[in-house]
Amino acid sequence: MRAELGRGPPIGYTGRSNDRMTGTDGEQEAEDMAELVLYDPTFEDERIGIVTLNHPDKRNALSREMLLALDETLQGIVRADRLNVVILRGAGTVFSSGHDLREILQGDAPAVLELFETCFSTMQTIRRMPQIVVAEVHGIATAAGCQLVATADLAVASSVAKFATPGIKIGFFCSTPAVALSRNVGRKKAAEMLFTGEFMDAEDALRFGLVNRVVPPENLRTATLELARLVARHAKATLALGKKHFYRQLEMDEFEALAYMSQVMATNSAMPDAKEGISAFLTKRQPVWTDRRMAQQALDA
Repeated sequence: MRAELGRGPPIGYTGRSNDRMTGTDGEQEAEDMAELVLYDPTFEDERIGIVTLNHPDKRNALSREMLLALDETLQGIVRADRLNVVILRGAGTVFSSGHDLREILQGDAPAVLELFETCFSTMQTIRRMPQIVVAEVHGIATAAGCQLVATADLAVASSVAKFATPGIKIGFFCSTPAVALSRNVGRKKAAEMLFTGEFMDAEDALRFGLVNRVVPPENLRTATLELARLVARHAKATLALGKKHFYRQLEMDEFEALAYMSQVMATNSAMPDAKEGISAFLTKRQPVWTDRRMAQQALDA
């Protein structure tokens, strides 16, 4: 049954329309970019997909090509609309070392701005996509790699994982990572990380709110999948609504947010899955969510 939900258009890099993607060179570049990010459909029948940053020789550096490939893979997941949860992991010993410093050093100001705009777009995709993104952090996550963890909706870390924003040490302050980091760990801890450049270990990452769980290295994949399953079992439409409005209300003051979320709950109450869930609870049965019912009908057709 695992292959059933994998039918349809492939999820992954499909090419990007711009001047760098035309002709033979463009086709080769698209192929190279596809290899930078891998998609594993093994758990699609549970509405979970696994995305892997796949450039271990470069410590999964977030080059522009890597960011484009990751963004297109995530956009493909959104278009396919088969998943509730995406697990994001890194190949090799490092989750991600952040941006490729050689790319920054060799680029002029417009090229560097293009890199950071691409990073902005990828981080925004993670935040805006309806699927819940769970970072699985097995090793070091620094600079934009730490930003990637902070931008994910949830995160599970190995006990040997480490996190840092070390730009201060090379005269290149981690300004963009500071945005997501400071919205996860609080002002004082974020300032300490940014102004010292020193590592924070996994236990401190848990204590200060950068990750949700810390487990021994040998249990990391099992623990991440366990958390993903706890999320993926719920109604797709409710997860999407919850993610969207959770982040929106964070931008408001307390009672503005309360008024806003009251409207959201009123709208939510009229949705088919809310009616099904409440009815199932009151009659002591398991709910059958709309997306499950439609998927089963498609299989039966």
